[in-house]
Amino acid sequence: MTFGNLAENYEFAAMKSSGISLQRAMRSLTVFIVLLSIIAFFFANNVIPFAEYKFINFRKNIAQLKPAMAITEGQFSEVGYYNIKVNKKSGENGNKLTGITIHKKAMNGDGSKTVIKAKDGELISSEESSILQLVLNNGNYYEDITPKKYTDRKKLPFAKSAFKKYTINIDLSQLNNVDVDDEKVNNSNTMLTVNELNYTLDSLHKNYKTELASYSENINQRTTIQDQTFNDLPNKELVKKRKKLPLDILSLYDTNKKSQILGTASSNLSSIGYTIDGSKINLQVKKKNINNHLLALYDKFVIAYACLMMFFIGAPLGAIIRKGGLGLPIIFAVLIFITFHFINTFGKRFAQENGMTPFMGSWMSSIVLTPLAILLTYRATNDIGLINIDVIFSPIQKTLQKLLYKITPNKKNATENGRK
Repeated sequence: MTFGNLAENYEFAAMKSSGISLQRAMRSLTVFIVLLSIIAFFFANNVIPFAEYKFINFRKNIAQLKPAMAITEGQFSEVGYYNIKVNKKSGENGNKLTGITIHKKAMNGDGSKTVIKAKDGELISSEESSILQLVLNNGNYYEDITPKKYTDRKKLPFAKSAFKKYTINIDLSQLNNVDVDDEKVNNSNTMLTVNELNYTLDSLHKNYKTELASYSENINQRTTIQDQTFNDLPNKELVKKRKKLPLDILSLYDTNKKSQILGTASSNLSSIGYTIDGSKINLQVKKKNINNHLLALYDKFVIAYACLMMFFIGAPLGAIIRKGGLGLPIIFAVLIFITFHFINTFGKRFAQENGMTPFMGSWMSSIVLTPLAILLTYRATNDIGLINIDVIFSPIQKTLQKLLYKITPNKKNATENGRK
């Protein structure tokens, strides 16, 4: 906007006539943008992680002190030994609930066997009491029953009852015993500085390599055929010198031994297949966690570089288009930022799934737009327009003229004779 306004009012023309080049005019702003990039890196590395760290921990503690705030519309929220989902919250304090579904956790950790559904309800709590009352209206109570006899469990018995009003008392004594200054969540990659990310990445890489080696060793041991399969072979055959084996190795064994070998192989393959699938998912999760930490690390530098890059796109572009104010410059600024944001988001998502390296995913937007910054700076410095129409249409015009002369040679000769 600033450089466009200067160019629109012919200030740059006056500066150039006085011997002041565009580079000299941009020098002070370049120093300011460099300082701004350093400040942006400081914020990305120190201020933003600290703010994120405080926000997440404070939100977690507030949710424990005020359980009504911990219940979110449209999703299950954990409150004590209950997972509560509501379709809508209303009332002054959000204590009026509509469309309630509750899953009660088993005390022995054996999943959730009790489901309560109610049309509406109300949360009643007091700062002086550690008991939260949840009053439910017009609902049903479902509970899976586990018989002592194993044969009766196949029938999957359950109990069902309807109620007009049902009150659940939730003990919050442990939840209310919370210090709002307590900070327990400290392992999110968005909360870490560069040094902390490097330390964490070193540990994650070591853990990943250790687990990969452990899985490889486990698979190697599982693929080893047990010695008992061959114990029935005569010892004299095992100590013989090299002997050419037949193409059908199973022909060396009798029918019972063949069945045993094939059964063992089939069992081993099935077991190895399940192990590989489970190990693959686990390793993919760990790799994605490593990629997220690497993306968080590179993002801190990308933000600082983007400030400098955007300046060398915006300033020359304003000088070229010669438009200031809030019109055309804003349109160009929005388009450039959307392009940067789209490429940056695409690169991160692709890098998270290990489609490319995290370095390329983070720096893709900068790599794509840096040539544009260089091109615009070069054109603005040499007083070249944004698009040179003659460069595009001149070769096309010459080609069409040559084709026209070839198609109509008689007209060309007649024109030359008339001139003579």
